Amino acid sequence: MLSGLDGDSSCWEAFWHLFRVDLHILMKRNHHHLDTTTLPLESKRGDRSAGCPEAQNMDTGSIVHIDYDLYDAGNEKLIETTREDVAKEHEVHDERRTYEPMIAIIGDGRLIAGFEAHLETAEAGKDYEFDIEPEDAYGARDQNNIETIGQNVLMRSVKDPSTLAIGAPVEIGGRTGVLQFLSAGRARIDYNHPLAGVTLRYNYNIAKVIEDREERVSTLLNMNTGRDDFEVEFDGDDLTVTVPEEMAYDQNWAYAKFSLVRSLRENLGAQIVIFREVHAPRVVDEEE
Repeated sequence: MLSGLDGDSSCWEAFWHLFRVDLHILMKRNHHHLDTTTLPLESKRGDRSAGCPEAQNMDTGSIVHIDYDLYDAGNEKLIETTREDVAKEHEVHDERRTYEPMIAIIGDGRLIAGFEAHLETAEAGKDYEFDIEPEDAYGARDQNNIETIGQNVLMRSVKDPSTLAIGAPVEIGGRTGVLQFLSAGRARIDYNHPLAGVTLRYNYNIAKVIEDREERVSTLLNMNTGRDDFEVEFDGDDLTVTVPEEMAYDQNWAYAKFSLVRSLRENLGAQIVIFREVHAPRVVDEEE
């Protein structure tokens, strides 16, 4: 959903998804959702400090649901949104995706610096609009990240040369970039982030702060695994997580649980963390 950038939209969309984090992670202004009393004129002109809310209600480690619209501030074209009505309004609605608030942990460093700083002083339930300059977003465009290579190198590097097109994403030597130019045996690849050099404009609202301790654990587990079928139980500050049986056979789980333990301790104050696997006997049908 990269309608805010030039070039073939399908190519840009594919490239954008290569860079989205979790973020998954990662907006025309929706004025009827905007509380203009929180938006001094200066904040609309790019002064982030003037636009930041004064109350410091978001503690580091707070787990929140955020509805947001993201625009290119230079041309006011929508880049990304969590709101289905905004996507439809801008004619970028994608039937394949689910529009819902983004889940984030305040202060965990997964969001761009400018957005993270604003969230740390935001209040739940209020609407904000502010700009982020490139240095606090995806950085300036760097000419050193633009490379010219031989066409033969390009052809050897891509799995399917028939997919090559100007503006399409390509992967060369483990780096993903955009094919800018192809002619006379030469190819130019731009490895800059697609939003490098772009001033971003966020409209956002912290729709929910998760307070319940067990729900916070379940949310962290879902953020890291994409699953919502864990069982969670606290005994004081000690935590037992019953793991879905099939996850025991997932090689990625063996690595994921170590980072989860760190996150559970840092954000929830958990002490002993037990991951419990239950392997029930297989019931054989008599007909088998």
